[in-house]
Amino acid sequence: MLTKRVSHTGLTREFPQAYKDNIWYRDGLAFSEEPEVVMARRKSQPVDWEAFLAGFAGGKTDIEYGTNRNIFCQGQPADSVFYLRRGKVKLAVTSDQGKEAIVAVLGPGDFFGEGCLAGQPLRIATATTMTDCHLARIAKPLMVRMLHERHDISELFVTHLLSRNIRFEGDLVDQLFTSSEKRLARILLLLAHFGKESRAETVHPRINQENLAQMVGTTRSRVSHFMNKFKRLGFIDYNGKSTTVHSGLLSVVLHD
Repeated sequence: MLTKRVSHTGLTREFPQAYKDNIWYRDGLAFSEEPEVVMARRKSQPVDWEAFLAGFAGGKTDIEYGTNRNIFCQGQPADSVFYLRRGKVKLAVTSDQGKEAIVAVLGPGDFFGEGCLAGQPLRIATATTMTDCHLARIAKPLMVRMLHERHDISELFVTHLLSRNIRFEGDLVDQLFTSSEKRLARILLLLAHFGKESRAETVHPRINQENLAQMVGTTRSRVSHFMNKFKRLGFIDYNGKSTTVHSGLLSVVLHD
């Protein structure tokens, strides 16, 4: 039979799916349960990357970095993947004219530098610590071998990258079609890891207005204007050094 699913673009796609002898068959794969049930459970299970990394040998190095240190720079050889165990790291790209743009802020549990696995010879961004950080550096040959030999690792790694790619696609859509005010509200919510509990969450104090302007793609004066507006409306508490995000900020993102 065919099961229909409506994608985020509004288009309806058909996926072949069959049930026989207590086994579900879909897209050439066999499942002991209905595929949607399996996928939902996989998505809900946290990944214990530390357990996987413990099995890596002969190519993994533990590294400690202080605040505001470059882990790698744009244009350097891309020869390894990094796993962030503790701290925050920003990825920034600098143009030929010297203009810098922050493209991502990463936290514990994130991988970065994985472009080398796809044949990227040089780093296309600079990775800089925003706090004291503890990282694992995994040499490219070891990572490639593990992804080929350990299908459980490769599946989880691809899932991790796809989920982050969805976030980056959302950022691009925002950049193209959304006002700078909404982009700033969305970034503040993401940086605060705002959850379903709708409680107040704090943005890391080292994220300043200049950083926010680079991430939003606007000027610092515009960021300052919107931050003061959000504060006046009670959506954030902001004292110039730290920012606490409240659930009301969601209304800015959701309002048409």
